[in-house]
Amino acid sequence: MIEERERATLSPRAMLASESAGRPRPEPHDPIRTCFQRDRDRILHSKAFRRLKHKTQVFIAPSGDHYRTRLTHTLEVSQIARTVSRALRLNEDLTEAIALGHDVGHTPFGHAGEQALDAVLRESFAGVTGAPQGFRHYEHSLRILDVLANLNLSEEVRAGIGGHSKGRKDLSAHDGEPTSTLEAAVVRISDRIAYLCHDLDDALRSGVISGVPAEFQALGETQGQRISAMVMDVIAHSEDRDAIGISDEMIGTMNALKEWLFEHVYLRDPHPMGQVTKAKHVVRALFLHFAEPGNLPEGFEGVQGAVDYVAGMTDRFAIQTYQRLFVPSDFTSGLDPFV
Repeated sequence: MIEERERATLSPRAMLASESAGRPRPEPHDPIRTCFQRDRDRILHSKAFRRLKHKTQVFIAPSGDHYRTRLTHTLEVSQIARTVSRALRLNEDLTEAIALGHDVGHTPFGHAGEQALDAVLRESFAGVTGAPQGFRHYEHSLRILDVLANLNLSEEVRAGIGGHSKGRKDLSAHDGEPTSTLEAAVVRISDRIAYLCHDLDDALRSGVISGVPAEFQALGETQGQRISAMVMDVIAHSEDRDAIGISDEMIGTMNALKEWLFEHVYLRDPHPMGQVTKAKHVVRALFLHFAEPGNLPEGFEGVQGAVDYVAGMTDRFAIQTYQRLFVPSDFTSGLDPFV
């Protein structure tokens, strides 16, 4: 019934669940849910997804309760992407599955941890048999979902997760062109909308910046207004098209805001979030320790196992493990105080 409803109501450009390329390993259909609904549920119920609540978005170990984590970022991306997909009559279930899974491969401490892990692999393990030649969170997201969590997701969900990231690159008209599905392109652009708006909001809340530059005032005075302006622009330039569009003016504004955030928040010197250097040191030290033979817990093996283990840590577990391994403790702590 749901598949028939999709066929009758969704855009001809939408990816229909009934036309999915299937899973790496065939399995019986569910009597209630489409393949994309099942994928969404599998990701949502996975341990890797739950760990996102204790992983950094931008602010490392913030003292306030209202700063974004990697989990709340993921939920905001999902909400924005679903809004766009619904307006364009695309497949919301596929969109949501891609959005929920797009960041499960992130390391502790967000991009700081990702950069540290990538650097140590390239510096110390280049050419080593079986060792990854660098680290990218979107590639590791697929490894988690395919190998470690063994979710056997649909090909369209996997393609969307593997192709979502742009890093610091500017948005262009080509980013809305589907490399797999239009739903994947929606998530790719929604990811950029979400982090531009919520990182600006968190930077204002923290006092790292004192206000929004005049050149971005046209987007609106609040986070909600800024999101709405970007979303409405995307919808208006995507209807009845074979790509997800953005106006040239909005692309220019979003790219300028992204560079402003990099200069004044992410890479500001001296860095207002001085924990970044410490976070990188923690990830690097943990990885080098667990890459040594015999140091990994059962179930992990070799350099790839060290990557899997360290990348899967939450911020707090990484800090606790580092303290246990490298910070001296009182040698009398385990002794009888009366002896």
